[in-house]
Amino acid sequence: MSDPVVLRIIIQMIILILVAYVSGCLVHFKGIKVNYTRKINHFALFFVPMFLDNIFPIQPSIESIILGSSLAVGGLLIYIKPIRNNSRIIERMFLSFDRPEDRPNTLLWLSTQIIVGYIILIPFIIYFFAIGYTDLVLIPILVNGIGDGLAEPVGVRFGRLKYKTYALFTNKKYERTVEGSACVFITCIIVIILFKSSFTSSEFISVLIIFPIVMTLAEAFAPHTWDTPFLFLFGFLTIFIVKTMPFVLN
Repeated sequence: MSDPVVLRIIIQMIILILVAYVSGCLVHFKGIKVNYTRKINHFALFFVPMFLDNIFPIQPSIESIILGSSLAVGGLLIYIKPIRNNSRIIERMFLSFDRPEDRPNTLLWLSTQIIVGYIILIPFIIYFFAIGYTDLVLIPILVNGIGDGLAEPVGVRFGRLKYKTYALFTNKKYERTVEGSACVFITCIIVIILFKSSFTSSEFISVLIIFPIVMTLAEAFAPHTWDTPFLFLFGFLTIFIVKTMPFVLN
């Protein structure tokens, strides 16, 4: 592994740790809702790597994606109860995404979502690279990073039209809002328009109509805190079908 790669990983880890710690302090000292601070972490996980790509330009590869996913999953080990209970810093970091209504399943839901998300994401990336759809890989990732990232804070702040969704490993129902789900729908439209050049005219019309609906429903019906695997799965499948279905005239 080259020195720039190692340096980039170290800087990224330091930034994400600082973001989590500061977010946890906002919860602890200022009473900021975890619904907001967990999304600060969400956006940091999404945008910090993009920012560092401009400083440490590294050619993306399957190896780097697998390494990144392994570090993301392995990094969650510091949050297990015996460790976080003996470290005020880690405890404060955990507080930044530990919604009271999610307890005691916070870490279970987060870890399984990340693991399954990567299990779905990596094969699709490999396959899309192999068939020449490299530029399309970013579409579901952007929708997950931006649209789903905005859904919860917008829903908490402005949500009036509420509906229920289920969660894994519990019979408890959780609330989502139409206003929050609308963030996914709007983000889909914007992202598809930005990638218009990657589609033929008929493909573009089809994906512009189908993709936002599919992704919004995927987010709406996904289990609580488990949006990412569903958005990745249905996002990549929808793009693949639109690009290959015989009734789209090229």
